[in-house]
Amino acid sequence: MEQQKVCRLEKDNRFEGYLLVRGAEKKTDRNGRDYVDLNLGDKTGEINAKIWNWEGTQPVPESGRPILVRGLVQEYNGRIQMRVEKWQTPRAGEVIPLEELVPSAPRNPEDMLREIRETVAGFDNRSLRKLTEAMLAMAGERLSWFPAAQRMHHAERGGLLHHTTDMLRMAKAALEVYPWLNRDLLLSGVILHDLGKLEELESDENGNVTDYTRDGQLLGHLVRGITLLNRAAEQTGVTGEPLVLLEHMLLSHHGEAEYGSPRPPMFPEAEALHWIDMMDARMNTMKGAWEKTPEGAFSEKIFSLDRRVYHPNYTEEGK
Repeated sequence: MEQQKVCRLEKDNRFEGYLLVRGAEKKTDRNGRDYVDLNLGDKTGEINAKIWNWEGTQPVPESGRPILVRGLVQEYNGRIQMRVEKWQTPRAGEVIPLEELVPSAPRNPEDMLREIRETVAGFDNRSLRKLTEAMLAMAGERLSWFPAAQRMHHAERGGLLHHTTDMLRMAKAALEVYPWLNRDLLLSGVILHDLGKLEELESDENGNVTDYTRDGQLLGHLVRGITLLNRAAEQTGVTGEPLVLLEHMLLSHHGEAEYGSPRPPMFPEAEALHWIDMMDARMNTMKGAWEKTPEGAFSEKIFSLDRRVYHPNYTEEGK
């Protein structure tokens, strides 16, 4: 029997099936008893779970691994939560449907990488082409599976490529409307703007992010992206205006200090990058909430949007 999708779980549902451990930590309750706090998920969503009265006779479930779970869905502070009654790791030789558990980008990683490389090969500006190629080379194979976030937009296997290629397509459409923008500079900024996340997040090859790295917590991907860009400049010998413009685009793409950018975008291509990034991130978040919400209903509050999302009944005719 096909197991329930996490995005469709409701209060009082009983669940039994495989879920992916996206985070697990042993904690102590107010009475001094140990329990395990977990985040479990499949490709449709994630749910917080608790294993109460933990006796510590076996290791805490390992992040990034599937487990067989039986439990009851309850509600706590307005959000659903699973009370785990029984769990176990897969037995040797047991076939686990990982394709149902791991959120993945909707396009093939090789196709997305090819799209990026063909774009870079078409640059007329040699300095921008050299810098972009060097940064992609430093990213290496991780780029094929790396996520774009831990729990926000494009938090999926291949999410960084998904985010980048969707932004590339938006940028190319914007260039049709604003042909006076510098094409190579805008597209280079799109490709490079989030590569610092490779040093910001701890992720396995399933795209499961367990934590932020030391550099991610102390510096963040904007600053780390600029240090990687400067390393690429040293390798390629590129200096001057192209390098400084890209540095500014990486530094300012969050738009304002409240969101981590110490400088606002100060030239047109930087401004365009900021809004293309913002739109793609928000539309991906909207899509995720829309997919998990029945027609005619509102989602739970999406904290990155600071609102609930409505799923319209598109087929209902007005009266």
